[in-house]
Amino acid sequence: MKQFLNFNSLIEKKKISGWGRKSFVESKFIKLESEQGIKDFIKGSYTSSLITRGLGRSYGDAAQLKEDFILNVNFSQSISISGNQLTVGGGVSIEKVLEVIVPLGYFLPVSPGSAKVTIGGAIAADVHGKNHHKDGSLGNHISRILLIDGRGEIQELKPIQNNSAETNNFFWATIGGMGLTGIIIEATISLIKIDTSFIKADTFICNDLDELLELMQSKDKEYSYSVAWVDSLHKKTRGVLTCGEHARLEDLDNINSNHLFYNSKNLGSAPNLFPNGLLNKFTVKAFNELWFRKSSTMGNNIQTISQFFHPLDGVSNWNRIYGSQGFYQYQFVVPNDKSYFISKTLDKLKKCSAYSFLTVLKRFGRNNNPFLSFPQPGWTLAVDLPGSNLKLLGVLDELDNELASIGGKIYLAKDLRQKPEVFKKTYRSYQSWKSIKKEMDPDNLFKSDLSIRLKM
Repeated sequence: MKQFLNFNSLIEKKKISGWGRKSFVESKFIKLESEQGIKDFIKGSYTSSLITRGLGRSYGDAAQLKEDFILNVNFSQSISISGNQLTVGGGVSIEKVLEVIVPLGYFLPVSPGSAKVTIGGAIAADVHGKNHHKDGSLGNHISRILLIDGRGEIQELKPIQNNSAETNNFFWATIGGMGLTGIIIEATISLIKIDTSFIKADTFICNDLDELLELMQSKDKEYSYSVAWVDSLHKKTRGVLTCGEHARLEDLDNINSNHLFYNSKNLGSAPNLFPNGLLNKFTVKAFNELWFRKSSTMGNNIQTISQFFHPLDGVSNWNRIYGSQGFYQYQFVVPNDKSYFISKTLDKLKKCSAYSFLTVLKRFGRNNNPFLSFPQPGWTLAVDLPGSNLKLLGVLDELDNELASIGGKIYLAKDLRQKPEVFKKTYRSYQSWKSIKKEMDPDNLFKSDLSIRLKM
């Protein structure tokens, strides 16, 4: 008990939620600032439940735990580079990594839509970017993970280590494992070389969804990066496709001495309180019209890394625009031959008055080895939806059931409401992952509200 009292002084109760600000819970944050402190806490059996939390950018309940322990890996902030190999602490943000590596002429092989994500969180979600159709998800580019398991022991995980199937399974169960196999202390990632910190972007206007889908497929082999914004309220569901490559020096008209830099300065901050109902059919339609007209004039242009990869990071707390009732993000993937489900989803959401100004469509290429990784070959649609809509959950449940029947699934890092039976039907390697988790975490220490809800 004496040792427990020492840990008690490090506990602070906080009310938290996911980025969607939809499900708030009170949790006990434990401040442990060394690997040894974490090991002692786990081995001392001071709690039956624990999950790590980085910067809180999981949209749903993956990084929260009601009335139990949350750990921030704040001490794990190391960054070192050898050749193109980056060894980085699990608590370091992608933003911080880019500040270090871009001036050296390097870039991450995969970048999600926000740079305000920790490396540990990115690995746990096996994040994907605008280049999945070409380069896959982050897990493809990781050669080593240092992790504290459920016994309080440090494990070094590699994709292949002395031909050990066990180590290999531990590695792939951790990538995409939503933090449920252990605490990621450090990782080694292969970087890509860049000549400049700019992106040469090409913009294509599509007047309906069929034209957009066809164009996206045709551009897969031409561009490394590709993403589409969809005007979901337009009668023909028009869209804007943006494709890009890392710019070379000869692509820049005005070359100055500072052609390798990273600037993530915020453009502003969303007010703390937006009135519920501000995002309605008329305001979203007006925004979409302005955005479409602006995009129509862009053509070929040069953008910074922040502009191209992380546009929403330019506005702090943009998640507050949905008001006090927050929002859900519905992100799913469907096979290439089931693209009809995209238009069906948008139609159903429109009919129930769930209006979204942020509807994003991307292409996925070949999936990798993680048991719970989200990407698979096909289409992925992400839609932000106001939590104030009373009809929304019933509509999404209907869509989930059809999604499961056609070989699709929902992104766990964005999820807050899918049913456990849908999860277990769509993540077909779940049982294999569960067996591996039991080896790594025999007492099921690592839990989250997500894992409890989905009965993982």
